[in-house]
Amino acid sequence: MRGLLGDEFTAFAASFDEPHRVGLRLNTLKTSVPDFSSKPVFALSSVGLHEPAGFLLADPAAQPGKHPFHDAGVYYLQEPAAMVVGSVVDPQPGEWVLDLAAAPGGKSTHLAARLGDTGLLVANDIDHSRAQILAQNMERWGSRHALLTNATPSQLADQFGAIFDRVLVDAPCSGEGLFRRMGSFAWSEANVTACAVRQSHILDDAARLLRPGGRLVYATCTFSPEENEGVIARFLADHPNFALEPIPPIAGAAPGQPAWVNSDLPLDRALRLWPHRFPGEGHFIARLQRQGGGGVDYALFQPRASREARALWADFAANELGDFVYEEERLHEANGRLYLIPPDAPATGSVRLVRYGLLLGEPRRSHFRPAHTLALALKPHEHGQRPILLLTILNLLATRW
Repeated sequence: MRGLLGDEFTAFAASFDEPHRVGLRLNTLKTSVPDFSSKPVFALSSVGLHEPAGFLLADPAAQPGKHPFHDAGVYYLQEPAAMVVGSVVDPQPGEWVLDLAAAPGGKSTHLAARLGDTGLLVANDIDHSRAQILAQNMERWGSRHALLTNATPSQLADQFGAIFDRVLVDAPCSGEGLFRRMGSFAWSEANVTACAVRQSHILDDAARLLRPGGRLVYATCTFSPEENEGVIARFLADHPNFALEPIPPIAGAAPGQPAWVNSDLPLDRALRLWPHRFPGEGHFIARLQRQGGGGVDYALFQPRASREARALWADFAANELGDFVYEEERLHEANGRLYLIPPDAPATGSVRLVRYGLLLGEPRRSHFRPAHTLALALKPHEHGQRPILLLTILNLLATRW
């Protein structure tokens, strides 16, 4: 790092003696920045213009993770530099977005909020236990238009093809940017090299999932040029139908460094976030666009639910919910549970699903048992006259406190 940073190394090294910054990002599906700011729970300051819903926690002693708002999905605790990734992906309402390595869910919740819970978000993680953590965080967020999968990138590419408007690869990396936050952990040059190879394979599959004209965002939390500029240079050499896009200016960000990997490509269009320049940890972010036009055909998901399950749900919704609008043809029954599938979702084939859209609850013999997930996804006007669903939240809080 001394050789790479030159005169900046002293400031970089000194930053590791400073405490890491805690970030808090509001769930704009459930609240607004003005509403939350009018009744402050914690002392906060803005992370910057790139993320209006993102804040820095002013008091290190505050414990926002233990507040009921956290369990209710009102906000997500996210490292400030990681918030930049979602702003660079910049999904637009109605688009189809894939988060290819999504656990624990910080960036997926960000993408869902940016989508306004429209279109489709597919959040995937290859590790089953991590995919379960992803599911828990997405459920708190109250997202309805999301499928959660547990598959390899190649399995997703084989099943879906090039159907996504935006693909995020938050790649597994050597984690050098986490030293300040996590302290010491195992590191080696061999691990850097192995990560770079793995990252290149993931990007190759990601390219197969992006429609022509779509955007691919690659991010890591490492300082390593081999895993950052080097991976992107290799990808562009292998995929001439992709081009690096400039990223809108972000205060405190530095450009990518093509000289560090002896490249004449415009790798300075990527950005680097350094702990001595930006109020967060280390990150690298590059955004690429696939050239060309046209689309790809795909099969639709075919929801199936028994007549009994549909009837129990319809009775429950009529008696206990307010203005909760749904299409009956989107109801899907799996493993004894009833889900509301996102509209026009693609067929998933043999891809393992962790969550089939919004979990509504369990059809029993004589009644419908609503899920806590449903309660967390309801808007104020969708609650019925009786607070039955609210009790699911209160019961959860009672068990924790």
